[in-house]
Amino acid sequence: MKEKIRIASGQGFWGDLLDAPYQQVTKGEIDYLVMDYLAEVTMSILQKQKNRNPKHGYARDLPILMKKILPIIVEKKIKVITNGGGVNPVACADAILESAVELGIKEIKIAVVLGDDIKACLDEIVDSGNELNNMETGKSIKTVKDKILSANVYFGAFPIVEALEKDADIVITGRTTDTGLTLAPMIYEFGWKKDDYDLLSLGTVAGHILECGGQSTGGNFLGDWESIENLAEIGFPIAEAYPNGEVIITKHENTGGKVNFDTVAEQLVYEIGDPKEYITPDCVADFTSIKLEDLGNDRVKLFNVKGKPETE
Repeated sequence: MKEKIRIASGQGFWGDLLDAPYQQVTKGEIDYLVMDYLAEVTMSILQKQKNRNPKHGYARDLPILMKKILPIIVEKKIKVITNGGGVNPVACADAILESAVELGIKEIKIAVVLGDDIKACLDEIVDSGNELNNMETGKSIKTVKDKILSANVYFGAFPIVEALEKDADIVITGRTTDTGLTLAPMIYEFGWKKDDYDLLSLGTVAGHILECGGQSTGGNFLGDWESIENLAEIGFPIAEAYPNGEVIITKHENTGGKVNFDTVAEQLVYEIGDPKEYITPDCVADFTSIKLEDLGNDRVKLFNVKGKPETE
């Protein structure tokens, strides 16, 4: 078991800074690069693209930026995990493999995680008693069935862990949780179990801090944002994780932005709903239990996170 691992955020949304992954793999040591591309509406956009061209349906800027960093991640043995596969992760993997061939890289293993697309199964799911009513209006999904463009379920970290266990260098997924991208390496490296709910919740919270890229390093900060230096070259967040249930949020030295108690705390309340029940397929994390300690020098310790079993 490793004493610690460093997981770096490389993208926080589809269309994020293309230079961020290169910065993360060149400006300091990391073990994993995770890149989150998918908002809910993104799935429908990608499905429209796939309907027009069966070879599309993924974040097509992903193979472009991967081509730039492939030689580096191979040399440094950095693993990459991303949901940039969208609704067509196989085509995304093929495009990255094509780039690897063009670069003369022969030994690289890419895993694809499938199973999130349930559009073809909707009738069966509803007929079995899962009504899938609108959470806000209560209306049955049958009232909009003819308008449905895409239907996907979120899967969590454990399918990604399975890919890592098969020695994948790059893992391409469809609609995984944003947090699962970061949690998966911790489970894999530290041997955390499916019922280690406090540890899973810690990794989930760390993933929530990383999932939006530069937001947690000052890019979406309402405090003294005027004092944050060099936002044009903002350093994306890194989770330095330890097997005992502590994570230090940081960034590479000599990059823009800031990591302190306030920038991290503000990201914690971004899009969380009920803070006592942050629901994922892996666990239900209690954000009210979180403790942060500002260590200075762009380092904030995250600890004491509590959790409970995932919902049925």
